[in-house]
Amino acid sequence: MKFIVLAGGSGTRLWPLSRKNFPKQFLRFSLSKNNKSDSFFQKTLRRLALHKEAEIFVITSEKYKFYIRDQVEEILKDLVHKPKIEVVFEPVQRNTAPAICLGVKYALEKGASLNDVFMVCPSDHFISPDEEFLSYIQKAEEVARKGKIVTFGIKPNRPDTGFGYIKVNGLEEKGDFYLVEKFVEKPDEETAKKYLNEGCYYWNSGIFALTALSLIEEMKKHIPLLGESFELSYGEFLENFKNAPDISIDYAVMEKTTKAALIPLKIFWSDIGSWESLYEILEKDQRGNAIKGDSININTKGTLVIGNKRLISTLGIEDTIIVETEDALLVAKKGECQKVKDIVNTLCESCSSLSEDHVISYRPWGSFTLLERGDRYKIKRITVNPGASLSLQMHHHRSEHWIVVKGTAKVIIGETERFVHENESVYVPKSTIHRLENPGKIPLEMIEVQVGEYVEEDDIRRFEDVYGRQDF
Repeated sequence: MKFIVLAGGSGTRLWPLSRKNFPKQFLRFSLSKNNKSDSFFQKTLRRLALHKEAEIFVITSEKYKFYIRDQVEEILKDLVHKPKIEVVFEPVQRNTAPAICLGVKYALEKGASLNDVFMVCPSDHFISPDEEFLSYIQKAEEVARKGKIVTFGIKPNRPDTGFGYIKVNGLEEKGDFYLVEKFVEKPDEETAKKYLNEGCYYWNSGIFALTALSLIEEMKKHIPLLGESFELSYGEFLENFKNAPDISIDYAVMEKTTKAALIPLKIFWSDIGSWESLYEILEKDQRGNAIKGDSININTKGTLVIGNKRLISTLGIEDTIIVETEDALLVAKKGECQKVKDIVNTLCESCSSLSEDHVISYRPWGSFTLLERGDRYKIKRITVNPGASLSLQMHHHRSEHWIVVKGTAKVIIGETERFVHENESVYVPKSTIHRLENPGKIPLEMIEVQVGEYVEEDDIRRFEDVYGRQDF
């Protein structure tokens, strides 16, 4: 079976942990004391890998390339059955309908059949238990082979306004799936209560199964620009991708097709669409508190506390969300967290980098943490992975001082090459070609002090780069 894993979204509903350049699918949460700390993306791959004939196509943005590479390599090391995983990059970011078409077109180019079933899975959902989900995958495959476009529905247990809803009109004869009457958008609270009382509505899981032929036929019928693009070569498809409509698969197909079928998903599912939904799946203490990090909680109930470096202390609070990162703090009343997007929108309007980047920024060679910045200077803590190297580069507006605090650095500055060890330092003048490498077996950690009239990340000219990155 073929799986399309959508990993290009830049959702920010879990801000301040999730940000545009490091979205929630890559976040790691240990859900209980004994739980492996995989990211949601990695949990998705492990779940799909249970299917012994799985072929997985990850659709993502080029800017997430190295997150995807590192997290795929990490889980492949300990999977008994290692599925075929290929990564497909969107030339530009679009919505789910073009992304799914891109994945299917790529698979067809690689030899897939029009009659092959593709299951479309978001990469940021939580489903448990994984083994039972496999039986649902197999059932969806059977129904999709009959020409249906299958989705999983979750029976609502509350009038939630954060989900789209699907209305069904009865079981198909000799089957255990429902025919879909209509898809409806996220309702207001009164409408959600009405749907809950009527009993024939399900939450839309966003997981779909269909054959390549069904997708192409429905796209040609409802979104001809996308449907007709399947007649192009893969190269031409990529070239025209920038002209694809920014439209979801729900709008493009599911709300219009007469082929939709729903299979009730009777195991635990969450799209982790808010801090409240994350709280639901985390292990809790006797007072209903979910705590991650250093925290003292007195007379506190039903509260989520996620800390970073500081001790977080709470007194006499209930039903509260507290999330701390190195550069931001969120305090919210439960029930209000769907409005986190309003905070992100406000940050975007003020051109604040807090909506896009963390203090910690990840690179293919490791990471750096911004410790302090001021007029004409910036201080970072840099970690370079064993065997990794930064690009051969130059800065026009800043000089750099490097101080090694752990490991050994191999440094090229102009025509000079040298090794720099713990508690040693080196100076890189402005407009001087240089490179930093970690030749050792342990992570290299160092402090970098930048000084100059301009200390932003775009003051970099790359001459060589083992990761194929282009100049800013």
